[in-house]
Amino acid sequence: MSKPARPGRLGGFAFVGPFLLLYLGILIVPLLLGIYLSFNRADLFGYREWVGLGNYARLFADPVFYQSLLNTFEVAVLIVPPLTIIALLLALALNRATRSAAIFRGIFFSSSVLSVTIVTLVWRFILTPDAGLVAKLLTAMGRDPIPFLSDAHWTIPSLAITTIWWSLGFPIMLFLAGLQQIPQDMYEAAALDNASRWTTFRRITLPSLRRTLLLVVMLQTAAQLQLFGQAQLLTGGGPSGTSRTVVLFIYEVAFGRWELGYATATAEILFALVLAITLLQYWTVTRQESER
Repeated sequence: MSKPARPGRLGGFAFVGPFLLLYLGILIVPLLLGIYLSFNRADLFGYREWVGLGNYARLFADPVFYQSLLNTFEVAVLIVPPLTIIALLLALALNRATRSAAIFRGIFFSSSVLSVTIVTLVWRFILTPDAGLVAKLLTAMGRDPIPFLSDAHWTIPSLAITTIWWSLGFPIMLFLAGLQQIPQDMYEAAALDNASRWTTFRRITLPSLRRTLLLVVMLQTAAQLQLFGQAQLLTGGGPSGTSRTVVLFIYEVAFGRWELGYATATAEILFALVLAITLLQYWTVTRQESER
């Protein structure tokens, strides 16, 4: 005969159960339904036809998908490393218990609470070549305005600059939290040994922030591989698809061409890529730590 469940265990299930049900209903069930839908030719009106791997075979032969995938990786490379470095430097500068540091923390974090619509509207006023702020400055210096939003060489850097400005606040807060967890005794010992600022940063600060740094890189990589709003509102994916990201490609396929099954197959590929890249980053860093 099986033993009756302990009251404490039942109480634990009572606390965890609502979260598990919510997690199951919001994440797991839609994920499984999406996987099933990716094997069908489907539209937004309920039509379903089983095609097996047909959507995936078509996807891997689609040059537009490959271009959007390349654009997504390019914009992620232009965003994640500079964003991480700038956020770390600003966190080091703002890690002080002063009123001015608190004010600047609020200023840098304020951009993160804006919606993507407001952010793209602000940067459209800055980057537009006919009456934008940058155009007026260049004209005042006797130079021609740069078509940031219509030149294929400038669209992705424009998306990167906009996203870095928008996303700075949260990484700064994470780095500040990590810096405040470092024991001050370590810095005092370094000062007694007459260690330079660079040595202190390299030997104490950076190793202590290793896990925070990994968290920031993983979160930003996953976020930028799913970049959508900036590309849709700032450049529209143009010109000629040179700034179309994978999520914008999914949006156009699903709601522009009504090919829901094909769009879902693309979303599953993106999900697998994001998961694989973040797990690879985590495995690389943890392996380096275990070898030390």
